[in-house]
Amino acid sequence: MDLNKYRMSEREIKRSTDLISLVPKSGVIALDIGARDGYFSRLLAERYSKVVALDLEIPMIDHPRIECVTGNLINLQFADKTFDLVFCAEVLEHIHPNQLQKACNELIRVTKDYLLIGVPFEQDLRLHRTTCSICGTTNPPWGHVSSFDETRLKELFNHLDLVKTTFVGETKERTNAISAWLMEFAGNPFGTYDQEEPCINCGNKLTPPSSRNLMQRLATRVAHVLMQSQQKLTKPRPIWIHLLFRRRR
Repeated sequence: MDLNKYRMSEREIKRSTDLISLVPKSGVIALDIGARDGYFSRLLAERYSKVVALDLEIPMIDHPRIECVTGNLINLQFADKTFDLVFCAEVLEHIHPNQLQKACNELIRVTKDYLLIGVPFEQDLRLHRTTCSICGTTNPPWGHVSSFDETRLKELFNHLDLVKTTFVGETKERTNAISAWLMEFAGNPFGTYDQEEPCINCGNKLTPPSSRNLMQRLATRVAHVLMQSQQKLTKPRPIWIHLLFRRRR
């Protein structure tokens, strides 16, 4: 993925702007989880004396106030209550449901004051799925294995006080059981094969199916017609939900 192009898209600008608007105006030390190219780490460094940029592979960010480290959200290497702000956006949806509460507990543990969470809102994980050409299994889009609404997020962080909740964007994207089954039968030809995330089952790179037979093409067409009909009756919903929490005094 071309991150520079992605950052300049209208949807991403709205998401980024909203997240930064929720960040406290100043502080001593912040943690950016899933830092990737350091986009948010640099913005946080405008408000915090030090920012720790963490990812599964060490981020390459050249900035005097940013320290780059490797780490895993499931088992963070930091002491309790280390950070004035923990920033965690577009990360939790990649955590398996069996490990999700453990990951959230780690976020709570290292948070001294504020915790900012950003995730897709009520994402339909059946939509835009992929099929691995190596092991033949079905993958959720973009490696997203968890979906969230406001109630679930409040339950995951019920030991913190909720300061503010915001919603960003608007979409009517949803599918249904029949369309999802038909797309899977067709090999999920319109899945997110340009994603960086590999197959969640075998770890190999995902590639689109090389060909489809007549029955698979027909199944794809029927699935599209059903989804288009469904969207006419679907109410719009936000694309993202952002929540700012604070540790209880």
